[in-house]
Parts: sequence; C-alpha cells; structure tokens
Amino acid sequence: MTDPISDMLTRIRNAHRALLPALDLPHSKVKESIAGILKKEGYIADFGVEGQVKKTLRLKLKYQGKKAVIEGIKRVSSPGLRRYVGSTEIPRVRAGLGTAIISTSQGVMTDREARHKGVGGEVLCEVW
Repeated sequence: MTDPISDMLTRIRNAHRALLPALDLPHSKVKESIAGILKKEGYIADFGVEGQVKKTLRLKLKYQGKKAVIEGIKRVSSPGLRRYVGSTEIPRVRAGLGTAIISTSQGVMTDREARHKGVGGEVLCEVW
C-alpha cells in the first residue's frame, strides 16, 4: 500500500455509503491522531485501538437518521505531490464549515488550531 491515509479515508467513505455502524482498519499513529481529530470535531462517534501484536483501529461511525455526518472527505496531499502551506496560507474548508487536517511540527491538528498556534505544515485531508 503506497498511501495508507488515502486508504483510511476511502474505507470511511465506503463504510458511510454502506451505512455500516463500525469500521476496522490497520493501525498507525498518524491514523490514530486523524481519528482523534474526527472524534473531537464530531464526525465520528468513537474510536479505539484493539490488539497487542497486530493492532487495529476501530471507528464507530456517526449518522443523523440514515444520512452520514461526514458529507465529504478528500485527500489533499499525496505521496507523489505533497501540499505544504505556511501558517498564513492554511485553507478554509467550505468557508469554515469543514475541517482541514494538517500535519505540523507540533503534531497533527485542525486548520483552526494551526492558525491559532501560527504553524504551517502538510495538508493531509479535508472533511465536511
């Protein structure tokens, strides 16, 4: 697998379309921090790490009736074309209604946190 973050986002998108209540995917620290941001921002219900040797990340998806809370999720930076932005160039997703997830030198954070702290980094994905 060349792009595990893109794989994670695609699995979330497909699980929402199939109206699945939960989703299992391979664990990594970056994926876990992205899941933490999705939970903090209210896009997923909960997440947890299962297993000792081969860890899996379990996401509990969130719905409003039969409609998914995540309307769209898109990978911005890819292994072939990294997208780096400075603190003044951080994009606003859907005029502030969505969230951009950014990998900075101080960890993975939302676009609002990065603007507040005055740090830039690699734009991983956008969620709305």
